[in-house]
Amino acid sequence: MKKALLWWLLFAVLMSLMPLVLSAGTLRIFIFANFIAIFAMSWDILSGYTGYISFGHPFLIGIAGYTSAILSHQYAVPLYVSMPLAVLLTMAAGTLFFFPALRTRGTYFALVTLAFMEVTYHLVQVVRPQVTGGSRGLTGLPLLITGAVSNYYLSLFAMFLIGFGLWALTRSGVGTVLSAIRMDEDAVKSAGLNTSKFKLFAFMLSALVAGIGGVLYTHYLGSISPRGMFDINFLFTILIAALIGGEHTIVGPIMGAYFLTFLLEFLRPYIPGAWRYLFYGSIALIVYMYAPKGLYTVVDVVHRRIKGGQSKGEGHDRQTA
Repeated sequence: MKKALLWWLLFAVLMSLMPLVLSAGTLRIFIFANFIAIFAMSWDILSGYTGYISFGHPFLIGIAGYTSAILSHQYAVPLYVSMPLAVLLTMAAGTLFFFPALRTRGTYFALVTLAFMEVTYHLVQVVRPQVTGGSRGLTGLPLLITGAVSNYYLSLFAMFLIGFGLWALTRSGVGTVLSAIRMDEDAVKSAGLNTSKFKLFAFMLSALVAGIGGVLYTHYLGSISPRGMFDINFLFTILIAALIGGEHTIVGPIMGAYFLTFLLEFLRPYIPGAWRYLFYGSIALIVYMYAPKGLYTVVDVVHRRIKGGQSKGEGHDRQTA
């Protein structure tokens, strides 16, 4: 545990020093990676830990973003009021629509969550478009803060706080139960535990994280649209970040978010448009084939081997002495 805490501290220190050596353009890439990490961790605490695979996570992110955008832009509600309200509504609406779906399992749950995302995508465009902005969305939204450096630190602080909090939770008894639900939910029920309560907790926590990320992301961009928020590529990015980084780890989605974001930006000058997503998806698939448990496991294995090699070297030195 102490070593893990030191790694978290080292990560925080190194990331805090980035604005001293990076340009504003590179910092904006890091900002986007921080938000993808938040969304991927939100997905991981529900789907990675309970095994209920959600294809509708942009539904939660979109509700948070649209609620705060409409309140602040259309009704001049201050951000310090609209943002918390948006997060609370995300948790309430998400529970109202998604929690009944938790009674289903496997493919059925995934399809139900995907259906919610698709329905919301169309409803936002046709229901009161004068309020939601219709298919064009809303622009000119109030910004929480301005400047690449300020937004970098804000997104980093949110991502780190969420990541460390979720990681600590997964090391607790609650995390153990959630992992047990993933492995054998019926066995957990037979042990006398109410799995519905734990699944509801995981979903509420996932919705909370998605809501926080959604409002921060929306007011960082200063705009929101149905295609940008409910686009299949957005869902694809969140899922791949979690899977490539290593689901059921919390740390893995952070790694996956940085890997995919910088890979996408690296390919931008060479491969235009949707072909870039196809190419980076293929690379992600190759990585997943050779490291099915994600980059987190690869890094962990390398670290253990280095540590084991050092231990053997130290033992050999002691024997020689």
